[in-house]
Amino acid sequence: MTVLPAAAHPPAPRSRPGPGLSSLKIVLTGPFGVGKTTLVGAVSEIAPVTTEARLSAAAVEDTTHVPAKTTTTVAMDFGRLSVDGVTVYVYGMPGQDRFWFMWDALTLGAAGVIVVADTRRLADSFRHVDYVEHARLPFVVAVNQFPGARTYPVADLREALALGPEVPIVDIDARDRDCVRRLLIALIEHTLRTRSGILAPHTAAVDQHDPTFQPKEHP
Repeated sequence: MTVLPAAAHPPAPRSRPGPGLSSLKIVLTGPFGVGKTTLVGAVSEIAPVTTEARLSAAAVEDTTHVPAKTTTTVAMDFGRLSVDGVTVYVYGMPGQDRFWFMWDALTLGAAGVIVVADTRRLADSFRHVDYVEHARLPFVVAVNQFPGARTYPVADLREALALGPEVPIVDIDARDRDCVRRLLIALIEHTLRTRSGILAPHTAAVDQHDPTFQPKEHP
């Protein structure tokens, strides 16, 4: 397990997104095994910091849809990158309910949140969407497309997750750097619109759910 040294832990940015912004904190949430650690590793320009521990025989995690997964995040993931001159700090939260007490601390100072979802088990994302909505943080939903998983129209996903028309839904492959960068840009733009008070109803141009999207084959 790799633990982030205290000196390397950047302070949570306190300023709201806007002109002259130099840094931004973004948080990833979502259920166990949905791809948060992979996403951080794909996009970080530094060696990502992880707190992965091996699953024990007594582990309570449901690995039905991720049978090859042998580790779980027990504190957080951390990565850093630059987007259009803004330093973006990315924190991945542990997804299990038993780690809920850490969520408030990790979202402190966050400008926005990405809720990562898996269409094979959308119900597992309900708690994470509810948490972010209760925290009144701008967020987007990233649908990590696993091979063999069904794809659904945006309207069906929006209804299933009870999302308002202003919440962007983005198809991603969590291992693809360019794909993840586009996701982060979508969140930053959504955050700017939200906090500027110019949030408009969703349109097809904002929903980035591409019916031709084909995820890479997982090894």
